[in-house]
Amino acid sequence: MKNLMNITDLTVEEIDELIAVAEDIIANPEKYQDACRHKLLATLFFEPSTRTRLSFESAMHRLGGAVVGFSEAGSSSSAKGESLSDTVQTVGCYADIIAMRHPKEGAPVVAARRAGVPIINAGDGAHNHPTQTLTDLLTIWRAKKRLNNLTIGLCGDLKFGRTVHSLVGAMARYSGIKFVFIAPEELKFPRYIIEDELESRGIPYKEVTTMEEAMPELDILYMTRVQKERFFNEADYIRLKDTYILTPDKLIPAKKDLAIMHPLPRVNEISVAVDDDPRAMYFPQAKNGMFIRMALILKMLEVTV
Repeated sequence: MKNLMNITDLTVEEIDELIAVAEDIIANPEKYQDACRHKLLATLFFEPSTRTRLSFESAMHRLGGAVVGFSEAGSSSSAKGESLSDTVQTVGCYADIIAMRHPKEGAPVVAARRAGVPIINAGDGAHNHPTQTLTDLLTIWRAKKRLNNLTIGLCGDLKFGRTVHSLVGAMARYSGIKFVFIAPEELKFPRYIIEDELESRGIPYKEVTTMEEAMPELDILYMTRVQKERFFNEADYIRLKDTYILTPDKLIPAKKDLAIMHPLPRVNEISVAVDDDPRAMYFPQAKNGMFIRMALILKMLEVTV
């Protein structure tokens, strides 16, 4: 595989294969510790990140490879006016593979035309975040031992949240999936994705405005934060940022095997009192991100173990 821009670049069979490799990495880490020896990953992060960048870097180090890169646009030559195309073409001369995050939608696609090495989209604006989706799929698999016959609730900022957009696109390809969208009117799930991914395939969904009316039926509850950086109007952000906060009381009617997920970082949309609930999967979810990125790097570099 040359590049990964969107989760739909991967077939269901390829996703299942990546999950299987990640599971083997978890079970047999020593088997993979030198798999990418003498390989170099460049992390080009034009937008701040903690989990995604460190997850990629940890993944490459655990495979025995090395990492170079930058963590913000201001520390790259783009601050001097260098074009994105020139930056990635130059970095492609040094590295074997690139993970890139950029605030502009479609930027990784532009970069991939000039890089000369495989590029992984590590998030482009409010558009796509395919490795977060792979992380989510591995987490769901580890919690449920299946990726079909699930009712998935997505809660919070569904308009700008690239993680939920990608997750719907991925899960829509599995059988027996139902979605429940929990959001205020201003942050509803984009209509065009509903039409393209769900209505065109006859996949059931419903839209509600409170967690309480959805909770009893959910197998997965995927929380998201209201992202200040996606708003043009600070007043709208302040008004909506505390709309949905998950507390132990709200989990009383939930299934005993509910899986609570969150791409992190959280602000206050999940109370810390939920952290000790065995259904809270968001920190294991972050760890799963490292394992699935290890599997993806192996696949994209065509390394077999």
